Amino acid sequence: MSGSIEQGTSQTHGNTHILHFLVRLPRPMEAVWPALATPDGLTAWCAPADALEPRLGGEVALRGLGGGRITAWDVDRVAEYTVEGGGRLRFHLERDGDGCALRFTHEFQEDGTESEQRWRDRFERLIGLLDDGS
Repeated sequence: MSGSIEQGTSQTHGNTHILHFLVRLPRPMEAVWPALATPDGLTAWCAPADALEPRLGGEVALRGLGGGRITAWDVDRVAEYTVEGGGRLRFHLERDGDGCALRFTHEFQEDGTESEQRWRDRFERLIGLLDDGS
């Protein structure tokens, strides 16, 4: 089974940009969770994690994306990181056959440097890591 990026949308409301993705992944939720919720996992495909305290209210710092707090934490299902400047990254895993589906939202209030294509590239790296069995 191979992963796929099935949907990507971008919206702008004033100076708030919102990206949504639905990504189908070739592994069960429990195997994907470390890629979304550990420093090594995030560094491997998304951004270097300079800090990540795995709990609600814990500190998070993702190089190039910002630092802040963990504002939602449901082990093996939901990790949400709210970073300075009004940014929010939400990873929500759901069971999907033999694998899982990742519903991703990135809300940010910058100049649009975090483009839909940059996230597509990141998700392609994630799929590649999971396809390799990592």
